[in-house]
Amino acid sequence: MCLGIPAKIKSINGDKALVSVGGTEYEASIQLLEDVEIGDYVLLHTGFALEKISEAEAMETFRLLKELDEIEDEIEKEENEEK
Repeated sequence: MCLGIPAKIKSINGDKALVSVGGTEYEASIQLLEDVEIGDYVLLHTGFALEKISEAEAMETFRLLKELDEIEDEIEKEENEEK
């Protein structure tokens, strides 16, 4: 199983794009995709944009990741209280 993280395309230079993930920017290969434009959202995995997704899908994924992070924090807090 692989995990793709939503990323927003900020700029394009040939088959490379500057993408933003939560405000952090990375260089990603877009050679696996067609019809990608600045402002599009893509699923990013190991430096490759694998699939173009809607902004709604990206926002829902970010919401779920935040929820998972909050659950992890709560579990860690409970474990620390048990010690």
